[in-house]
Amino acid sequence: MDGGNQSEVSGFLLLGITDDPEQQRVQFWMFLVMYLITVVGNVLIILAIGSDSHLHTPMYFFLANLSFTDLCFVTNTIPKMLVNFQSEDKAISYASCLTQLFFLIFLLTLDNLLLATMAYDRYVAICRPLHYTTAMSPTLCISLLALCWVLSITYSLTHTLLVTKVKFCGIQKIRYIFCELYALLRLACSNTEVNHIMLIVTGSILFLTPLTFMIMSYLWIVRAILRIPSASGKYKAFSTCASHLAVVSLFYGTLCMVYLQPLKTYSMKDSVAIVLYAVVTPMMNPFIYSLRNKDMHRALGRLLLGKAFQKLT
Repeated sequence: MDGGNQSEVSGFLLLGITDDPEQQRVQFWMFLVMYLITVVGNVLIILAIGSDSHLHTPMYFFLANLSFTDLCFVTNTIPKMLVNFQSEDKAISYASCLTQLFFLIFLLTLDNLLLATMAYDRYVAICRPLHYTTAMSPTLCISLLALCWVLSITYSLTHTLLVTKVKFCGIQKIRYIFCELYALLRLACSNTEVNHIMLIVTGSILFLTPLTFMIMSYLWIVRAILRIPSASGKYKAFSTCASHLAVVSLFYGTLCMVYLQPLKTYSMKDSVAIVLYAVVTPMMNPFIYSLRNKDMHRALGRLLLGKAFQKLT
């Protein structure tokens, strides 16, 4: 393929992280186990919240949606990766690659916006507890969720359509585990300045703005917690935010390792960071949210053990 239009691109080769067959076998089983843990963990979170009326609150409503997003995220990337590990044919069609790219960007953005929405929920719960019921009404929660979806779809569709305008040259080998935006732009032999400008502009709006909002929210939350007179009250208030804060740190920490750098420096070394945000983060979220959450412990116990759990408690 020699500088042809994007319509002439038949597909790409997803080469993965390594060419060593032995390492690929190890990676296959590692990613398979991580995928199964992620699926089971997030499905249990969704079922536990849905089946327990005590968890039908704004915080758990957004948590269930976050788990659903993580579940879709890993399903969008890992199954194809596992097939590639076991097959000599590493090809992915042009349409399939763009479809994977669309859902990758969409779900990553939705994750980001949901975390910002959850930060707002925690801000209202701690800083304005008397107004929480009215401020976080079911109508507002559904409206916020709908806004997250609309913004995420718009952002993803914008960048996916811009990629269709890019021309590719030579053999389309992607040294990554899925069709990722930076990796595709590195293959371009046409001008990608518009893509870069849109990444900076829209990325600043949809990623840096929510991050700034979360930082400001937690500053107000910490300020409110410090005003609580009793140590037990402070601990209880902070414990309601600790899980969310840990997830936000993990999410943005791994994301910044990949994307806070110029495109020209984006290379194979970033594969580890990509695995962290694409596989490890969705897997860890259910554990982080349920580890010290007594309400989730009870809901999961009733879901898994039924009446036997009630007798134990």
